[in-house]
Amino acid sequence: MQFVSLSFLLLLPLAAIINFIIPRKFRYIWLLVISVAFYLSIDLKAAAVMAGTVVVTYASALLMEKVSGDGSKKKSPGAMAILAVSVIIEIAAMLVFRSDKIMGAIGISFYMLKSVGYLVDVYRGDLKAEHNFCKLALFVSFFTQVISGPIERAGNMLPQFSYPVTVDFDRMRDGFLQILWGYFLKLVIADRLAIFVNTVYGAPASMDGSIVAIATLFYTFEIYCDFAGYSAIAIGVSRILGIDVMKNFDSPYMAKSIAEFWRRWHISLSTWLRDYVYISLGGNRKGTVRKYLNILIVFAVSGIWHGSALTFLVWGILHAVYQIIGFVTMPLRDKVSDILKIDRGGLSHRTVKTVVTFLLVNFAWIFFRATTLEHAVTIIKKSFEFTPWVFTDGSLFNLGLSQASFNVGVAGIALLITMDILSFNGVEIRDRIIKQAIWYRWIIMIAAILSILIFGIWGAGYNASSFIYQQF
Repeated sequence: MQFVSLSFLLLLPLAAIINFIIPRKFRYIWLLVISVAFYLSIDLKAAAVMAGTVVVTYASALLMEKVSGDGSKKKSPGAMAILAVSVIIEIAAMLVFRSDKIMGAIGISFYMLKSVGYLVDVYRGDLKAEHNFCKLALFVSFFTQVISGPIERAGNMLPQFSYPVTVDFDRMRDGFLQILWGYFLKLVIADRLAIFVNTVYGAPASMDGSIVAIATLFYTFEIYCDFAGYSAIAIGVSRILGIDVMKNFDSPYMAKSIAEFWRRWHISLSTWLRDYVYISLGGNRKGTVRKYLNILIVFAVSGIWHGSALTFLVWGILHAVYQIIGFVTMPLRDKVSDILKIDRGGLSHRTVKTVVTFLLVNFAWIFFRATTLEHAVTIIKKSFEFTPWVFTDGSLFNLGLSQASFNVGVAGIALLITMDILSFNGVEIRDRIIKQAIWYRWIIMIAAILSILIFGIWGAGYNASSFIYQQF
């Protein structure tokens, strides 16, 4: 069962109605029942691995609490040993089972990171071990998050299970609007661009150079719309069920530096890596050289987490190198700006920085999408072969998308950029819609639903149910 499947669309209203009716203090039990049913509908073995993760996580946290003393922040050798063994077990399970397609379908990498983060929090004394097995199980297995995140923290989720909010019409309406936006990003933009990208990247050597460059640009927006679309659906569904989930994307392509990009892209993963890897390695507290080394390690870990292919490692290291170069050259750039009297807060300077950052991210995505390093090199070489005739000879429309469908994809990208610019400047369109008169809100929602139904990618032969990040 996937978010864009008919069975899920039929399940959600039923789940929301029962969740609304059931007494709040028992709501977490109902949410756990839904989550268990969700995994059992996918595969029994996958559900068994999930159950094993829950048992290991639950027992390890209680044992650490016991050997350290209730509420103590003292890091006893026994607690450290328990943490090490439990983390090794869970990471080993992730590496062993992640290659299984079924396991990938339920995002084993995502719920394993949630579990590891919880165990580290308990070990550090930042969080007390959860004694209610069902609540801990729900945290690990909450079905809206586990396929592709967000990678939530126990400190945010567990209190919501114990003290649930009232689910009212405003929450449901807000959640529904987020779900609509997520479906639009996924079905109208991402899945449409994927057709073009898959065709071109399948045989880049035989394509005109500008077509390969366009495909790379399309992939930059495809992966954003795919992943941000899933996150929007997950956040919206959670909100309808009375759970507030952290924001996972914040106009990342508006960033003016690579460091800022990672504060806006896949926020739940980047903050997880910061809190549990970067800080554990010493962060920036042990000198400049160690800081740069830690950045390299963190992004190498990020690359390996995304996949075992060497291309993912290169992608991660590229982002680390970008940031290190940015830190090293900052004094020189500051001096040049002072000499030339450049207004660093001016629109033109900020625009240049945003464009440069976008191009660097765009280049790195080539390695993320390519199947091998040789494949990536071919794509890069072809991208620099400027072939202007492709914009007039119609060849753009012979790569899986008709001219009309191609134009819909471009229009979707334009709409996304507009929405991100507004959000970046503090204008939340969803809030503006909610404040409008009821007839205006209904017109917008009906128009959004019709756009998804008319322009979404549907039909036999194309799997619109899979999200890119499921494989990670």
